Amino acid sequence: MTIQQVLLLLLLWMWLPHPCHPEMLFRRTPDLRPKSFGGRASGNDGKAIHRQKRGWMWNQFFLLEEYTGSDYQYVGKLHSDQDKGDGSLKYILSGDGAGTLFIIDEKTGDIHATRRIDREEKAFYTLRAQAINRRTLRPVEPESEFVIKIHDINDNEPTFPEEIYTASVPEMSVVGTSVVQVTATDADDPSYGNSARIIYSILQGQPYFSVEPETGIIRTALPNMNRENREQYQVVIQAKDMGGQMGGLSGTTTVNITLTDVNDNPPRFPQSTIHLRIPESSPVGTAIGSVKATDADTGKNAEVEYRIIDGDGTDMFDIVTQKDTQEGIITVRKPLDYETRRLYTLKVEAENTHVDPRFYYLGPFKDTTIVKISVEDVDEPPVFSRSSYLFEVHEDIELGTIIGTVMARDPDSASSPIRFSLDRHTDLDRIFNIHSGNGSIYTSKPLDREISQWHNLSVIAAEINNPKDTTRVPVYVRILDVNDNAPQFAVFYDTFVCENARAGQLIQTISAVDKDDPLGGQKFFFSLAAVNPNFTVQDNEDNTARILTRRNGFSRHEISTYLLPVVISDNDYPIQSSTGTLTIRVCACDSRGNMQSCSAEALLLPAGLSTGALVAILLCIIILLVIVVLFAALKRQRKKEPLILSKEDIRDNIVSYNDEGGGEEDTQAFDIGTLRNPAAIEDKKLRRDIIPENLFVPRRTPSAPDNTDVRDFINQRLKEHDTDPSAPPYDSLATYAYEGNDSIAESLSSLESGTTEGDQNYDYLREWGPRFNKLAEMYGGGESDKDTS
Repeated sequence: MTIQQVLLLLLLWMWLPHPCHPEMLFRRTPDLRPKSFGGRASGNDGKAIHRQKRGWMWNQFFLLEEYTGSDYQYVGKLHSDQDKGDGSLKYILSGDGAGTLFIIDEKTGDIHATRRIDREEKAFYTLRAQAINRRTLRPVEPESEFVIKIHDINDNEPTFPEEIYTASVPEMSVVGTSVVQVTATDADDPSYGNSARIIYSILQGQPYFSVEPETGIIRTALPNMNRENREQYQVVIQAKDMGGQMGGLSGTTTVNITLTDVNDNPPRFPQSTIHLRIPESSPVGTAIGSVKATDADTGKNAEVEYRIIDGDGTDMFDIVTQKDTQEGIITVRKPLDYETRRLYTLKVEAENTHVDPRFYYLGPFKDTTIVKISVEDVDEPPVFSRSSYLFEVHEDIELGTIIGTVMARDPDSASSPIRFSLDRHTDLDRIFNIHSGNGSIYTSKPLDREISQWHNLSVIAAEINNPKDTTRVPVYVRILDVNDNAPQFAVFYDTFVCENARAGQLIQTISAVDKDDPLGGQKFFFSLAAVNPNFTVQDNEDNTARILTRRNGFSRHEISTYLLPVVISDNDYPIQSSTGTLTIRVCACDSRGNMQSCSAEALLLPAGLSTGALVAILLCIIILLVIVVLFAALKRQRKKEPLILSKEDIRDNIVSYNDEGGGEEDTQAFDIGTLRNPAAIEDKKLRRDIIPENLFVPRRTPSAPDNTDVRDFINQRLKEHDTDPSAPPYDSLATYAYEGNDSIAESLSSLESGTTEGDQNYDYLREWGPRFNKLAEMYGGGESDKDTS
């Protein structure tokens, strides 16, 4: 059979109607004993194995999904050969959906579906059927299992997992370059018909892109698509089932495609010539201006590098590429001078740093421009002939001697005259001065290298026509040494000679120092000012000398101290010398030459009293004196203390006496009655709160008139206390108990009464009310007690 014939038969089979409601019959064997069916086989034991013939003959039931009829959908029929049609058999159905989705007519065995079935939810159902005797409820056939398979229909459209896709492809890509693949899915059964066979097509995005119908791969369809012309594209892809035939279901998705940049555009300067200006006073490193070449590309494809490739100012200027702005910054490399050159011409090149070899044919990827820089004239400050000056001068030069000259000029074409001056902050002692016209520096005070070896000056040069425009230059003055200082002893020498010393014995080694610093180094010579019979000096020729004795034995009784003049001289020109005197004491020494005592008074002390004992006796005397002085001071302090001490700090203003007065009978207390009778004031009595140190003559206070108010009396007393030299050195409070003149009950005190209380009657206190009962009992009861007694 040929392939064409096979295909023809398949087409005929597809067009033939296929029943979807096959009837399933039950067939009953004549008896229940097993019978041979088909072939025969032998087991391991050699016995024949017989296969029992089944009483059920099954086929699968097929059911179309999505039934739209109003009645129940018929599935099939179950029938047993035991069924005689008299209704004695009952058909029972169990399994997936039995009784709910699938029901069976228990008399006829017809199976129906009660609702629409979706294959995408479940593709097949497994059920079990059995025929039983209606009267005895015993099965007449064994239970058998069968399957209801759902036939698919095209009820699901293809869907994409994403509503919108994002993709990119480099610009200038060749035709057919893959961009992205989109894939749709169909829930229908791919094994039955063409319901799940998807074909892709492009609805929007032509002629720029195309899609493969079977795979969904989107590819470029036009050559040399330029991002600079158009960057974004929107492509709509359709997926259609049924192989794309008419009546198929479809779904769409959107793909946003971006053309990514490639380096296909060279940089370009917008101008062929660029003019810049800069003042001549601009320091090195000053930015003059910027140049920028435009590039239609983006990112690293637009990065350029600038360089100066030609011109007459290549050594005067630099160019630096600024990465963030892609500009070339031109800076000053060397100082400019308007008077020397006023115009510079540079040739600047801009070149891409990342060039794609695929697009060399679009190059060259660089461009050039001409930059003309004009130097502007400014009023420049004076310029010194040197950046710094160094002058050397001897310290013994005369005042007014010129030590050096600084020179400066005006760099401008006008050439204004220059005036020089010294910055006095660098010459606070005003040792130097400068001639304002010619810049000559001379001395105005004597120089001394030993005080300051270097002087760091600052000279200021200013134009006479523009004094604010100044320039400074450092001037270093080094003072050269002159031998103008005589050598002296290096240290103070405490020299002694033992009484038992012998002739030629070394008693001291001396050395000297000199403030001068000769080029050949220091060299000192030592000698005696005159011949001495007791001591001599021996020069060691290494800037030291030895003092030696010239005789045996010395006595403190005769001479306790010797003065030895020593002459020290240097070897520089002019020679300087000085005389130093050594004080040599005569001391008692032990046999080893160790000093024990140098004072002559020590010889007069008893032999049994040592120096330590003398020191101990002296310390005891000092301690006794200190104790006596402290005791006297404490006794003196006690005399000044008040008789009645305050509980609190002595600085308190209130003195507490801690006692209760004896009332009016206490004649030793303050006589309050005198407050109303100033004429009765007795002679001033001494204060009893302190022990008087000295007795002062009491001062008589003039008596106040009878009508003098108590307030005036108190103020007068207060003034006397303030000026009283016998008063304590701290504040005190004297209470006079003055209550005024406006009391309704009048005064309760004895101020208006006599000095005795016999004529006082206090019975009226009982008439003042309950608040005065206590006073009435105290005073009234007291009198009655006294009378009775």
